Amino acid sequence: MAAMLLAVAGLSACTVKAKQVSNETSETETTMNEVMSLKGKKTLVAYFSWSGNTKEAAQYIAQKVGADEFEIIREKPYPTEYTPCTEDAKAEKDAGERPAIKGKVENMAQYDVVFVCVPVWWYTAPMPVYTFLEQYDLKGKTVIPFCTAYSGPSSTLKDIVKATPESDHRDGICIVTKEMGGKDMASKHGRIDKWLNEIGF
Repeated sequence: MAAMLLAVAGLSACTVKAKQVSNETSETETTMNEVMSLKGKKTLVAYFSWSGNTKEAAQYIAQKVGADEFEIIREKPYPTEYTPCTEDAKAEKDAGERPAIKGKVENMAQYDVVFVCVPVWWYTAPMPVYTFLEQYDLKGKTVIPFCTAYSGPSSTLKDIVKATPESDHRDGICIVTKEMGGKDMASKHGRIDKWLNEIGF
């Protein structure tokens, strides 16, 4: 996941040489000294997951903040084997593709807050995530980036912010793990809880 699928998505070793950070890394996209509460806001947790790490984390976040969930799924499934998946994802990224995804969020307009939870694949979010972001009008909504990785966020959190220029943003966080399949995510819940509190939940 660090590199391609990196840690949390499960495609980690792929993206070597990503910036090394301590076990959990947070990146600030806001400059507010006092964070306004987001409790009670209608919230959606949208996530993409390949190995299961991001899914586990996203579902935990949804449960903690009382949010609806939407899983971003590529219409044509990625290979289940690690190496073929990394190769497929890299070719897609290099070509700047926006692969088709399954389903749509019912009434996106109702949501005030949208978490975008992704694994780090080749230093950024998987391409289906950009397909998702470009399908909706997120102007004025609070978009909160979250990623899982093998070594660090690279530009992933910032890329999600850049992809939603007319949205408000709260600090994103990267959860680093060497495991796949969500095996290590329960040990990260305390860090996630602290982060949610810091951003207004």
